[in-house]
Amino acid sequence: MKLSVRVIEARNLPAMDLNGFSDPYVRLQLGKQRTRTKVVKKSLNPQWGEEFGFRVEDLKEELLVSVLDEDKYFNDDFVGQLKVPVSQVFDSENKSLGPAWYPLLPKNKKSKNKDCGEILLTIYFSLNNSFIDLNWNDDHGSNSPLRSFNGPSNSTSPVRTEEIASSKEEKPYSQKSLAGRIAHIFNKHSDTASTSSLEAPEIAGFEVYDSKSDDQSSSDTFEEVMRTMESKDQGSEVPSNLPGGVVLDQLYQIAPPDLNSLLFSPDSSFYKSLADLQGTTELQLGSWKFEDGGEILKRVVTYIKAATKLVKAVKATEEQTYLKADGKVFSVLASVSTPDVMYGSTFKVEVLYCITPGPELPSGEQCSHLVVSWRMNFLQSTMMKGMIESGARQGIKDSFEQYANLLSQNVTPVDSKELGSNKEQVLASLQAEPQSDWKLAVRYFANFTVVSTIFMGLYVLVHIWLATPSTIQGLEFVGLDLPDSIGEFIVCGVLVLQGERLLRLISRFMQARVQKGSGDHGIKAQGDGWLLTVALIEGINLAAVDSSGSSDPYVVFTCNGKTRTSSIKFQKSDPQWNEIFEFDAMNEPPSVMDVEVYDFDGPFDEATSLGHAEINFLKSNISDLADVWVPLQGKLAQACQSKIHLRIFLNNTRGGNVVKEYLSKMEKEVGKKINVRSPQTNSAFQKLFVLPPEEFLINDFTCHLKRKMPLQGRLFLSPRIIGFHTNLFGQRTKFFFLWEDIEDIQVVPPTLSSMGSPIIVMTLRPGRGMDARHGAKTQDEEGRLKFHFQSFVSFNVAHRTIMALWKARSLSPEQKVQIVEEESETKSLQTEESGSFLGLDDVSMSEVYSSALSVPTSFLTELFNGGELDRRVMEKVGCLNYSYTPWESEKGDVYERQIYYRFDKHISRYRGEVTSFQQKSPLSDKNGWLIEEVMTLHGVPLGDYFNLHLRYQIEDLPSKSKGCNVQVFLGIAWLKSTKHQKRITKNILKNLQDRLKDIFSAVEREFAER
Repeated sequence: MKLSVRVIEARNLPAMDLNGFSDPYVRLQLGKQRTRTKVVKKSLNPQWGEEFGFRVEDLKEELLVSVLDEDKYFNDDFVGQLKVPVSQVFDSENKSLGPAWYPLLPKNKKSKNKDCGEILLTIYFSLNNSFIDLNWNDDHGSNSPLRSFNGPSNSTSPVRTEEIASSKEEKPYSQKSLAGRIAHIFNKHSDTASTSSLEAPEIAGFEVYDSKSDDQSSSDTFEEVMRTMESKDQGSEVPSNLPGGVVLDQLYQIAPPDLNSLLFSPDSSFYKSLADLQGTTELQLGSWKFEDGGEILKRVVTYIKAATKLVKAVKATEEQTYLKADGKVFSVLASVSTPDVMYGSTFKVEVLYCITPGPELPSGEQCSHLVVSWRMNFLQSTMMKGMIESGARQGIKDSFEQYANLLSQNVTPVDSKELGSNKEQVLASLQAEPQSDWKLAVRYFANFTVVSTIFMGLYVLVHIWLATPSTIQGLEFVGLDLPDSIGEFIVCGVLVLQGERLLRLISRFMQARVQKGSGDHGIKAQGDGWLLTVALIEGINLAAVDSSGSSDPYVVFTCNGKTRTSSIKFQKSDPQWNEIFEFDAMNEPPSVMDVEVYDFDGPFDEATSLGHAEINFLKSNISDLADVWVPLQGKLAQACQSKIHLRIFLNNTRGGNVVKEYLSKMEKEVGKKINVRSPQTNSAFQKLFVLPPEEFLINDFTCHLKRKMPLQGRLFLSPRIIGFHTNLFGQRTKFFFLWEDIEDIQVVPPTLSSMGSPIIVMTLRPGRGMDARHGAKTQDEEGRLKFHFQSFVSFNVAHRTIMALWKARSLSPEQKVQIVEEESETKSLQTEESGSFLGLDDVSMSEVYSSALSVPTSFLTELFNGGELDRRVMEKVGCLNYSYTPWESEKGDVYERQIYYRFDKHISRYRGEVTSFQQKSPLSDKNGWLIEEVMTLHGVPLGDYFNLHLRYQIEDLPSKSKGCNVQVFLGIAWLKSTKHQKRITKNILKNLQDRLKDIFSAVEREFAER
């Protein structure tokens, strides 16, 4: 029996973050079954709309619902919780509670925050056909009950009979009671019930009831259902792509509603053709049904996936839910469960289909943009998470390659390059709205201020004409007529103020007309290089800041220090521009373009900002920018949900020599030859940081990122970004930021904590690079992030390259003249960073040393504890200037430290230096330790081509009270390609084995001398 819980929304949650909001999510637990909802960012009244199912084995259990606030760097904060007994749901009317608001309670009575908010839940029992298994013999098989029933709950949550059988063996007494209660549902007139009361007539009656429900729900056609969804749409945003990655991103020459019908209509043959192509059998497409009072549209698709080399044929259930359908944009979330595979009950694969209108084709036809993304939703924690994700990723990739090929046979795909080449045709179709000065003047001056001022002026003129001159009195003289009463004084003041306001309106109108004529629309770009063209189409819902209830908006575009300004649209909240702006050719592709919308207040008054936006060319696909609605940021813009419609084109007029020309220019700045990277290398770099295809890798360096503990990785440099990536002990760290984001770069002299290496400190501008803040060492009060990089193999080359790229991208010509190199090169480089970046895959380890030592484990582990034994042994085996940092807890029982030393001339005639990063943790059975080490060699020929990965496994010997067994594994991570790999590997292996023997022999001698 299945307990279904629908988490709808919450309200009045307390603010847990400093920004006055929370990032809430809900965690549900029933027995050992756990699951959670998605995280809603910055909300105190979040909406989830997610449904979960739990298998009920004991009615005495309680459903625990906890609301927590996600914290990226610390433990998640507790918000509130509630407990619902399963028996309470079972004994309620219709076996359902809700929808109902439940107050959230603190963890204990001593909590300061008593008001934890409320949560809206629907809790009910889904009476699927799993209860039939209690009355069926084993020889019927697991499929027979499923084929005998076609109820709605049967299709949404099939239950395997193997699970029921296993639960029967574990809890026979609880199942007897459970079966009796289930039978009581269908035989309410009987006081007592047992499993024997489930006879054929009652089962048939249950079938008839469900079939009626199906007929009633599926009576509407697919087109009628879509129209119903369109009428219920409340203008919600299009869901963002799922974090697992995008597996299909393509434009198709078909209208969005037609593509939606092709992919999801029950009458479409696309699914059947796809099943035949992929070898899927027993495909059953359920009808679309409204649930939760018509708020949610769902259907269930079941099929048997074809067998592969690793997995046998398994049954899959795919629950598809419409998240949005407004007639133009369609979004469907598919949740696929395969409980029969290994660990299948611990996860679901979720796939998001998003269909949006694409740019208008030159032929005038409509096109659709289909984006398919996915993620793994783990319902329970499992140690096999990495293996499951890896297998699912490959399966999803192969499946959607076939999906895309089949779809291309049914619908013509559109090449985004062809759209870019037709830029002139698209822009030629834009025509600026003709505006008559008289019509603008009438619309501008037709307001209460102008009309009342004119009326009052006419009234006064008529009064002067009718009235006779008054006698001179008081302080008056000929030519000066003063007010004779307080009333006359007030009237004069009002007339002066009204006249002054009218004159200001006239002056503002005339200045705006002059500025309108001097806009940048139509100015052609000059030069060769990267040409940026922006077409400003229209704006909607712009904030009204004038007393007339509208505004006078104009737009300013800024890119690479150059600005383009649009014309002013008078008294409009939904202006139409249809203006084209071109920026002069740039040597490098732009990184960002700032868009600011202002309200015109006159030539001398400060303009009011109606909203702003940033177009990031590194995070956006150029084809997507060809026709895009950009939401504006800012208090006024977000309150009104303001947007502007843009068409952006970026073209290179120099051809294919851009990379070589750029590198040759950088070589003069760096003073070193920079080799052009291979297409495979650039492709790997673009894929690593999700960059557009025009971005290329200039150089990469091995270094350490200094945070709480130094983190070894590689620093990647390209024309527009600086990125860092590492993968130590399975923990990946990756980020990048723009060169324009950097405010200052400084070099800190070597210190003991930096292991004798200079430190490059990069300080970003306030509020910039927030996506990379997890890699920053500090953040000051003004919001500046500081990144520390040290232990470069070739510091001089790295520093000169970084400074050259920074000056080229972010400094003005005046600043470039002022900045000079602080350090001169003192020696020539012994090695060249000329290899190609091969990738960042995990290193394969092989055993290089194994021995049983006559020392206890506790004594041997002192070799890694940073005490006197550690220092004496390492100095005896030829490690000079041996220094280390104390062990620091990373998480739980995992500790990390940094080591630095130099080789004695007997070890290496080059007397190279070593920086090492160690991590230790206890073995799973707690009878030993596991020490992992990543070693980098400096000052050794080709030392920057590889890293050494060592793993020490130390455990007690059960046969000896004072003895332990030690195993050492070695892996070499090649960072660059070289033809000397075999030779280097052989040399490292021989020297390492001899060194390990000396180390552990010295440990045994130290123990014997005690």
